[in-house]
Amino acid sequence: MADQEQVHRRMLGDPLGVGLFRELGPGRRYRLAAMGDVRFDEQERSALCDLFDELGADVPTLLEGWTAHDLAAHIVLRERDLIAGPCILLPGPFQRFAERRRATLAERRAFGWLVARIRSGPPPGFFRIGWVRSFPNLNEFFVHHEDVRRANGLGPRDTLSPAFEVALWRNVRRGSRYLSRRLRPVGLEIGWAGTDEQVTVRRGEPTVRLTGSPGELLLYVFGRQAAARIEVTGPAEAVATVHRTHFGM
Repeated sequence: MADQEQVHRRMLGDPLGVGLFRELGPGRRYRLAAMGDVRFDEQERSALCDLFDELGADVPTLLEGWTAHDLAAHIVLRERDLIAGPCILLPGPFQRFAERRRATLAERRAFGWLVARIRSGPPPGFFRIGWVRSFPNLNEFFVHHEDVRRANGLGPRDTLSPAFEVALWRNVRRGSRYLSRRLRPVGLEIGWAGTDEQVTVRRGEPTVRLTGSPGELLLYVFGRQAAARIEVTGPAEAVATVHRTHFGM
């Protein structure tokens, strides 16, 4: 049986078994490799824009001091300002420069104009590359969608498809080591609640374990610890260290 599984993995582009399959029940498998035609970033982009239209420009977000208008300006700048967009991820003066450009954009452009630009999709170029859409862009739009939802009384969604959950879990696995880089000296494990899926993010003793759904885990490692519905287990001091640590970009 194991040999047959390895053959299937090779045929479907997962020879090392790095997570392109997800057990959905006895005898059932979902093939993540077949998800290329499903654009989850596009789905989240559209849902976020719908929520922007529903709630308006002035509602809060989980980002301290930012309204929906501020967040919309951030997303447009990230995708469409070739100078300031990359500076969002850079430290010090670069990030301050990007924030000045974002604030100016928010002042000069109406909320509806910004939302329309977001809804129109990524511009030609980098943000249309497949891996960018499935990894950083999916993270961007899922997390920011939840930034608006959670700040306005909306809880975790129970409508995410199994395929979407698998895509989010893949991104949790990909990104957690970097997003938890400030955690020292505690070890960190992450587990998908209700499954046997788990990953050791950081080796160390003592070790803390985060358990939850993929979406909630993604929110946690992106720094939304207070909003994420996650079980944190381990020795008390180590758990306190995790709670004190700034996760995210």
